[in-house]
Amino acid sequence: MTESLSFKQALSVLSKSSPYSVATERSQSISTGLDGVKKYLYVETDIEKDFEKELSSLSVGQRKIIFLCGSSGDGKSEILTKYSQKFKSRANFHLDATHSFSPQDTAIQTLDKLFDTFSDNNHPLVVGINVGMLGNYAVEGENECVANSIQAFLNNKSTHEEHVFLDFEQYPKFKLEVAGHTSEFAKSLLQRITATDDNIIRQFFDKEIESDSCDKRLCANYELLSIDAVQDVVIDLLFKARLMKDQFLTARALLDFIYHLLTAPKYLFDNLFIPDENELAAKVAEFDPANIRSKLTDDFVLSHSLRLPDESLNEYKKALRTLNITITTATHASSYLRLFYVLRKHEFSNNYHQNFNAVFKESLIETYSSVWHLHQGFDNSTEQKHALRTFYKDVVVTAIHKYNNRNAVGFHKGDFFISKHNEYYLASSLEIKANMNDIKFDVEKTVAHFNAYLKIGTETVSLQINSNLLSLMLRIVEGYRPNKHDKSTVVLLDEVVEKIAELANASDTLYIIKDKNRFNITNVDDEFEVSGI
Repeated sequence: MTESLSFKQALSVLSKSSPYSVATERSQSISTGLDGVKKYLYVETDIEKDFEKELSSLSVGQRKIIFLCGSSGDGKSEILTKYSQKFKSRANFHLDATHSFSPQDTAIQTLDKLFDTFSDNNHPLVVGINVGMLGNYAVEGENECVANSIQAFLNNKSTHEEHVFLDFEQYPKFKLEVAGHTSEFAKSLLQRITATDDNIIRQFFDKEIESDSCDKRLCANYELLSIDAVQDVVIDLLFKARLMKDQFLTARALLDFIYHLLTAPKYLFDNLFIPDENELAAKVAEFDPANIRSKLTDDFVLSHSLRLPDESLNEYKKALRTLNITITTATHASSYLRLFYVLRKHEFSNNYHQNFNAVFKESLIETYSSVWHLHQGFDNSTEQKHALRTFYKDVVVTAIHKYNNRNAVGFHKGDFFISKHNEYYLASSLEIKANMNDIKFDVEKTVAHFNAYLKIGTETVSLQINSNLLSLMLRIVEGYRPNKHDKSTVVLLDEVVEKIAELANASDTLYIIKDKNRFNITNVDDEFEVSGI
């Protein structure tokens, strides 16, 4: 270490307010110590490997434009800055498509000039560009060839052969596997920050913990984050934020989130659920385990508030001091529950925290993962067909029927409500089942949702099911009635119900139902037969 930096100052490189949060081509160093931390934190990603392959394959005079595209904060600048000097003889680099060369030019005009120059000199070009700017250029750009190619890329169609698009969206930060979800990027970064060997950050930690003015809470947070099982819980929460809150994980946001976990005023288990300006912290805070209501947690909160004796807990609290965590009788019960949640996968002391594991069980995530795999990895086997039929019958079709018929009276099983006219209900009988063929040939791959296919007669209706819709369906099956708080999710159910109602209305047999009276209207060769009178 060449500078006298404190542990917290060394960690400041992680913060989004740090000048190191955005990579630039600096001529002078800000701090040799912080430069070292920044360099150490770098984690190579799959998109970077593919980007380097494209650059390595370039030859002088080759007509090729490489677009490195993504969203703000996902690491484009880091990659472009790293390779712009190494490959400057092979290609021209435009690191940020939102910049212009002169105050008079807009970003679009600057791109026009870049593409015109490329057309004139046949020298390869590399452009770092946000997806939003791609859309703007497709509409406003004057270079017709490039604009058409960008529009084709945005529409998932074939692009011009001279244009290569490397998009961060095509390199998902999370993977759903049979054994569970993983995030290689987040795990690699957490392991790098907390590694025990050859870790410049741990050197600052070791120096801090030996100093007379040691920041004990900061050190305790670092020790907690160094526990492998705690890292897995943090990644679990980030995955939940992605699944249930549509929160994307970018490199800059993740680094800032880790900085928040370590340096915010409280212990890591509380910091994890304190809303912050960081977008990840704001979403993760919504999963606060202290808000889970169960007999076990309620009994614990009551016992804690009455200060009832608990020898097992006292033994556990003493052991926490080995992690530099000091918990007193004044510590709020919610902090205990958060600590138990964070340590739930870790063996520690007398494992008092594991008494609460059943409360913290993520059954929705497990169910979602199971049915997601049934759809994404459908192999047409008898076992998978049986599992899919069971899921569609017990969850999808049952939830649709219960939701659609929620206000109907006197309906038989299988009746599908179409409309109400005064006191009379119009209904039809539909057989709805899984369309195995469409499930088999579905090619969309994203962890955010899976596509369900409902076969109704000769027609097929698709339904995009994310974790929130699955949760709503499971609750409807158990008798839940959606309300205004489900507005954003129930709209997905409304759309599919509307499509099914159109098919039901076109059925050859309709029912008119009032109380216990039931009249059938059947279309026979364009003539209607009425029965049940």
